[in-house]
Amino acid sequence: MVVSERMDRANAVQIFGLDGIPEVRPGDDVVELIVGALRASEAKLQSGDVLVVTHKVVSKAEGRLVNLNDVEPSPFAYQLAAVTNRDPRHYEVILRESARIVRMDRGLIISETRHGFVCANAGVDASNVDGANVVCLQPLDPDASARRIREGLQARLDVSVGVIITDSFGRTWRNGVVNVAIGLSGLPPFADYRGQHDPNGYELRASVLAIADELASAAELVMGKLARRPVAIIRGFWWEGEPGTARDLIMDRERDLFR
Repeated sequence: MVVSERMDRANAVQIFGLDGIPEVRPGDDVVELIVGALRASEAKLQSGDVLVVTHKVVSKAEGRLVNLNDVEPSPFAYQLAAVTNRDPRHYEVILRESARIVRMDRGLIISETRHGFVCANAGVDASNVDGANVVCLQPLDPDASARRIREGLQARLDVSVGVIITDSFGRTWRNGVVNVAIGLSGLPPFADYRGQHDPNGYELRASVLAIADELASAAELVMGKLARRPVAIIRGFWWEGEPGTARDLIMDRERDLFR
């Protein structure tokens, strides 16, 4: 994707939090819930908008929930729990969701998921889940989930939008977590400035912006962690180029210096 002058001139976007999404249950239609919230709030999606959805909504609807009462911890999970006094069943779910353990220290697990994401606890999360003994997993295929939402909205509302599914990840060398794109449909993951020249004539050689992650992070400012507002609409961000997937954001193994 080569950034156009029109995109470079954009100097403002709007971000709206969408209220009215109820507690999501397995089997719920995410598109129907979003359409209902739009109508209840008298909001409208426009073609060119970017819809940002937290993965919890998608995971719950897709039944990606685990009741810890149904989990039998392995001996290794018990060893980890003994160090931190945490639930060994929770550790067992993390281990099952991990394709590779990257690092473990003082009860914290950094692992690679089957999708290729490197994150804390393989994305297994107990926050914002209805039930004391229930944990939420990432969707099996977040890109496919994003595509279904985009196609469903297009069929229901006759709009062409981009869809981003997000999760909160930590960052190497930085404190705090930020929202990133784990699912993507309808827009490119990057803005590629390579080969263009800055105002001083310098040729840009390594400037590839992860716009899907930037949009995901910006949307979290209105979604929040406690506001029960799992959907946001970004308006005014113009893009061009071939749509991609969130898997495109995963660094190739041969370029990953931390493996």
